Amino acid sequence: MSGRLPCVVVVGLGPGGIDHITAETLATIERIEHRFVRTTIHPSAHLVPDAESFDGLYEQADRFEDVYAAITERLVTAAAEHGEVLYAVPGSPLVLEQSVRMLRTDDRVDVVLVPAMSFLDLVWARLGIDPIEAGVRLVDGHQFGVAAAGQTGPLLVAHTHANWVLSDIKLAIDDPHGGIDDCRVVLLQALGTSDERIVETTWAEMDHTIEADHLTSLYVPSLGVAAGEGYIRFHQLARRLREQCPWDIEQTHHSLVPYLIEETYEVVDAIQALDPDDPGSDEHLIEELGDLLYQIEFHATIAEQQGRFTIADVTTGIHDKLVRRHPHVFGDPDGNAVEVDGTTEVLSNWEAIKRAEKNRTSAFDGVPGSLPSLAYAHQLQKKAARLGFDWPDVDGALPKIAEEANELVAAAASGDQSAVVDELGDLLFAVVNVSRHLRVDPESALRAASNKFRTRFEAVESLAAERGIDLHQVDLAVLDALWDEIKRGL
Repeated sequence: MSGRLPCVVVVGLGPGGIDHITAETLATIERIEHRFVRTTIHPSAHLVPDAESFDGLYEQADRFEDVYAAITERLVTAAAEHGEVLYAVPGSPLVLEQSVRMLRTDDRVDVVLVPAMSFLDLVWARLGIDPIEAGVRLVDGHQFGVAAAGQTGPLLVAHTHANWVLSDIKLAIDDPHGGIDDCRVVLLQALGTSDERIVETTWAEMDHTIEADHLTSLYVPSLGVAAGEGYIRFHQLARRLREQCPWDIEQTHHSLVPYLIEETYEVVDAIQALDPDDPGSDEHLIEELGDLLYQIEFHATIAEQQGRFTIADVTTGIHDKLVRRHPHVFGDPDGNAVEVDGTTEVLSNWEAIKRAEKNRTSAFDGVPGSLPSLAYAHQLQKKAARLGFDWPDVDGALPKIAEEANELVAAAASGDQSAVVDELGDLLFAVVNVSRHLRVDPESALRAASNKFRTRFEAVESLAAERGIDLHQVDLAVLDALWDEIKRGL
């Protein structure tokens, strides 16, 4: 085979029973000496004698993608060693066989596919339908929430090999009216074997009706509520308001900025108000997250009307960016696994990937200038510290507060207002530096102090009212006395 690539010949073992395996497949199995099967958990797997199985990979790997990548590597290595190897898969090589798809994109080997009968042929026969005329869509059960997004009508769901997969499919549909629960579905199991079962049930009960296995699939004759229906309705609402509400029509990206900031802070307030022991406190957060999400949809709808971009561009962009910046989860661009040792290395990788993406030349590139001042100072200091421009510990940062305070006193004494502003800024910057070394968020610390002051002063107001004291008519000494009394109790 000089001058030719090593070859992997892929055969399909049919839907189940040996009656559905072609003569060509059997002849190919007999002809090729070095054989592999994706799994022996298939009624016809015994027809591939002396074959190496990949069953063990499923137990070792956390993700199916890792299994298929390992299968590809093993097959490529074996093909390089022997020139030609056989790879047998359940069903047909071209129907929902991700390992075959991955193998076919590998330029180190030639891949030859031997046609085979798939489980689909038996499904259509048992259901008595023409899938083309009926408009049936085939989706993978592991990707149902994405693959079936926006889809209604008849669906055939494959790879429903366990009850937890059926449960995930069920949970992918959020129907606030509950009508989906009574939707009729058909579970098809072990078609073409002596254990064949065809069971009608409902959407609500499909994960409790049978014990699903690797020969189980799900048919939904008429899915009335699409996966992602809730968000689709929300998106359509944003469009309608933009088209029909006079206020919405007038808005621009710039006019909405104050509302975006306001809704963001209201989400923060709702998070801070969460009570771990009271699920009812979630309602406020749900409401505020919805308000913030509407702002995002609003901006995307404006852009869509301008022909610039859509919400799909937004979601695709963030999806792809998160995949790129999590190579320890999804692998690097070449598909290689990336190991990390804790959060510190994750953040380091994130910054490195981000710098490469943005082609940044300054350590401060990407720090938003519109951040609140405390957060802006905090981010600038963190960026500089990554390059080594920093005190080794808080003991170096703390004396700067006293130093800047003395300079502020001198500036105030000089009567130079410009110098006062400058030195006050330096003092605040020094305080932020100390907070960073103490691993305290300065914004949160100042907010907590402000809230504490507010609580105490409101208590002073209440105490004064109880005693008939008009705070507008008393001097500082009276206020101080009331303050000290409240402070002792709070």
